[in-house]
Amino acid sequence: MIEEVTFQQYGGALGVTLPRAMTDRLNLGPGDKAYAVETENGILLTPFDPDSARVVEAEARVSNKYSNALGELAK
Repeated sequence: MIEEVTFQQYGGALGVTLPRAMTDRLNLGPGDKAYAVETENGILLTPFDPDSARVVEAEARVSNKYSNALGELAK
């Protein structure tokens, strides 16, 4: 589902309010955490999970170290 949201100023940061229907469907509530991941297509918002965090960090290290080889494998 795609929903339009508007950025608001909160002190020195920007914030977005997600539509209630979306947070209900995704079972999100106050205090829940998520990752905001910058991608070439925009921002991906994904649930926070400590195990996933370790995987994301490991993937970043591998991608940086072996970027040329991974690029060749992707062809």
